Amino acid sequence: MSLPQDPIMLLSYVNTQLRDNYRSLDDFCAAMDVPRGELEQKLRAVNYEYDAQQNAFI
Repeated sequence: MSLPQDPIMLLSYVNTQLRDNYRSLDDFCAAMDVPRGELEQKLRAVNYEYDAQQNAFI
């Protein structure tokens, strides 16, 4: 499955996956075969940063 291209849809999808299925962003990226840096860059462009304690982009 490919990730949503729209940054807001991507944010929603990733946060839902992190909440329901993955213990960390690294686990999600490994399972989805997505470079963490690229994902963070896309979400940083819409002012969201990953918070490890909350395991979510906020």
